[in-house]
Amino acid sequence: MIGRVQRNEKQIRRGFSLLEILIVVGILALLAAFVVPNLMTAGTQAKIDLAKAAVGRSGDISKQIKKFKFDVGNYPEDLESLFRIPSDLDEEDKIWKGPYLDMEPEDLRDPWKEEYIYEVPGKFNEDGFDLSSKGPDRKEGTDDDIKNWKDK
Repeated sequence: MIGRVQRNEKQIRRGFSLLEILIVVGILALLAAFVVPNLMTAGTQAKIDLAKAAVGRSGDISKQIKKFKFDVGNYPEDLESLFRIPSDLDEEDKIWKGPYLDMEPEDLRDPWKEEYIYEVPGKFNEDGFDLSSKGPDRKEGTDDDIKNWKDK
């Protein structure tokens, strides 16, 4: 009997105390405070990299604009000309070899869902074209703009 009494008197510990749970929650909150801002910054940087890959001197859109010039003899008047034959070209000449981009014209937007800014002749690339994105702040002419020219 004595052995049985001792077993009943000893309570088997099951579960965690409130203090242990609070310590774990505190550690998780501390880790989240460091990780979440880094994840947010990584997302913005990924969008910036995507825009640079599109508008940069060797970017996808820039390459197709140059290809258009090689085929037709001049830069397109607008980005729409990369998708549909311009009205001033004769289809029978077959110099327009488009569409030059594999997407719909309405899908040609930067990672922030804004239209790319295209100018020909360019203000900054006088012998070529200017192509840019407004960047994360979605405002033209600010420091975060992504463009195919270097500031002087």
